[in-house]
Amino acid sequence: MSVLLVGTLDTKGIEVNFVRQQLATAQVPTIVLDAGVNGEPAFLPEISREQVFQAAGTTWNAVKTANDRGKAIEFAARGAEAIATRLHREGKLTGVLGLGGSAGTTIGTAAMRALPVGLPKLMVSTLASGDVRPYVGTRDILMMYSVVDIAGLNRISQLVLANAAAAMAGMVRRQGTVNRGHEVGGEKPVIAATMFGVTTPCVEAARKILEAAGYEVLVFHATGTGGRTMEGLIRDGLIAGVLDITTTELADQLAGGVMAAGVDRLTAAATRKIPQVISVGALDMVNFGPPETIPTRYQDRQFYQHNSTVTLMRTTAEEMDTLGKEIAEKACASNGPTRVLLPLRGVSAIDVEGKPFWNPAADEAMFQSIRNWIYPPELLVEMDAHINDPAFAKLAAETLLELMGQPKS
Repeated sequence: MSVLLVGTLDTKGIEVNFVRQQLATAQVPTIVLDAGVNGEPAFLPEISREQVFQAAGTTWNAVKTANDRGKAIEFAARGAEAIATRLHREGKLTGVLGLGGSAGTTIGTAAMRALPVGLPKLMVSTLASGDVRPYVGTRDILMMYSVVDIAGLNRISQLVLANAAAAMAGMVRRQGTVNRGHEVGGEKPVIAATMFGVTTPCVEAARKILEAAGYEVLVFHATGTGGRTMEGLIRDGLIAGVLDITTTELADQLAGGVMAAGVDRLTAAATRKIPQVISVGALDMVNFGPPETIPTRYQDRQFYQHNSTVTLMRTTAEEMDTLGKEIAEKACASNGPTRVLLPLRGVSAIDVEGKPFWNPAADEAMFQSIRNWIYPPELLVEMDAHINDPAFAKLAAETLLELMGQPKS
């Protein structure tokens, strides 16, 4: 098994070779993938650029003749992704290490995002000190800032690249000593749960019940990235059940908040046919940044300043009605055991009598919408309690356990 070393050998060949030599000194085998287009490669790789573009459904000659840098990068990324996926499927990879500027980062991280969580992934990039969300996505990619441009070897670049190689060597060696959990048949089945600060008491109480029943609980912060990550792990087959208490990302998706998780939120468990309990945690709010960043169309709405960088906007009855329909439709579409739980006395820590977002009429609009659209009615369970009441947390945990084949206590 080897580390896949990704780079453009026409422009970064010297640097890639340096990293290859560092890994060889550490007794870590490598497979070099050349994603270059124009000049001759600095050395012969194990995977040529011709093979990369062929894996992307085109040819190197066609890409070179087209002379379109954007398309070339797109094809190289697609080919690197396909090759990395195949090598992993064949059991030939222990990790992926890439280096480059914007093009190399796009190509290298495309290959990394196609691989499962836990496989070491390290990208040395000139972009790593900025916004790396487009490159990392929902995978455990380690981004290392190159400090200087990757343009020749010098006292700075050699230090950074040597450290990158050492980090990869350490991760590869560590792999064999870490319990990889569900991926290699870990002892405990894994449950995914969603949480926000305003639903923490509920999720923490439910987590303890589930852990006492013999499950490992992964809690995802419902900040957009958290929801996308959870959905991705579910699709990867790593999750046995879902306690989706905090579906607040749906509100951000609807109203243009900063913590939206995309239109596929609340679909992975349904398509994977795994048990899920869905609730309506924090759907009373949409997340924005500081007040000056809020869209002008919302200037007359109700707001709560959570902190200096987060402003919450109360969802209206009309928005809650729309959210209720979406939850009901997605629950009804599930191919696996599903329940929707409603806490009738409030859906967040600030949606309770005396708190800023207490609005029973808006909540009821959502509850009634779910009642109207859900089928069969047995999918719906209501409780005259607040979402953070211990009784509701117990109901949520025990309902999921029942769906997973364990009877309620």
